[in-house]
Amino acid sequence: MIHALNMVWNPSEGIDLGFFMLRFYSLSWVLAFGLGWYVMKPIFIRENESVESLDKLFVYTLVATMLGARLGHVIFYQPELFHQDPLSILLPISTKPTLHFTGFAGLASHGAAISIILTMFYIQRRVIKRSFLWILDRIVIPVSLGAIFIRLGNFFNSEIVGTETSSAFGIKFLRDKYSTNDAMQITQIGDKNEAYNTIATNPQFAEYLAAVTPKHPAQLYEAICYVFVFAILMFLYWKTEARNKAGYLFGLFLILLWSIRFVVEFVKESQGGFEQYPIFNALSTGQWLSIPFIFIGFYFVWKAKEVKEA
Repeated sequence: MIHALNMVWNPSEGIDLGFFMLRFYSLSWVLAFGLGWYVMKPIFIRENESVESLDKLFVYTLVATMLGARLGHVIFYQPELFHQDPLSILLPISTKPTLHFTGFAGLASHGAAISIILTMFYIQRRVIKRSFLWILDRIVIPVSLGAIFIRLGNFFNSEIVGTETSSAFGIKFLRDKYSTNDAMQITQIGDKNEAYNTIATNPQFAEYLAAVTPKHPAQLYEAICYVFVFAILMFLYWKTEARNKAGYLFGLFLILLWSIRFVVEFVKESQGGFEQYPIFNALSTGQWLSIPFIFIGFYFVWKAKEVKEA
């Protein structure tokens, strides 16, 4: 009875414009940075900073996020790519087994976080003449908003799925169960989207659909929790004096976001990484990487002081 409630998740890849496919995952990144800019604009106006400096901030943040997320994934989860397929690290291609287009896949939020923080050093020295913590306390607000959309993009991509569950909240991720080649081979249909739709709707392939085990929608769990992180940071910035406590909002962001990540990892399928080694297998790679961020967050919250910016 419970399994009858489980939704079959088989979304289209995006919006077909005829001459171009606007993928939902790409759209999630556009929304993340677009809405982030609008969230930061009134903050900059309030703080008497120019919109021009905001534009530069977001260009650097975009580059840092993409570069850091990709390198973070390779370093923490697929270090073998450095010698097996180095071109695939920063290019949307793979040379294994043959040269083919893959798109930009394999991004790690831990790597993005490290890269953004390092980039803010440059921003502080060359673009915005404020303290380093002033910038971090404000940039984490749109970053927390962006995290929501990135996880929604993962959900549409049927990636970073959860572990198997008998709960009514479990979702059958059809595209996680069957690869594109599997779906086309099963149905003998050359179009991948049509092949997936056939498995999902044609009674002739009911046994293949039944073989798709419901899993936790871990991406949605994170996205929903990140809504609260964003709301808390916005409230504290606009309605309290927290913005004047250097490092407080930054520290709170680290505690909240990475604690959520740590907890959700318990119902998330393994993404690989150094958890495969016996010394680290007590926790997932994502959990090990989250712990330092949480402790750093507590440090900044504890050290936060009333500081009036110039």
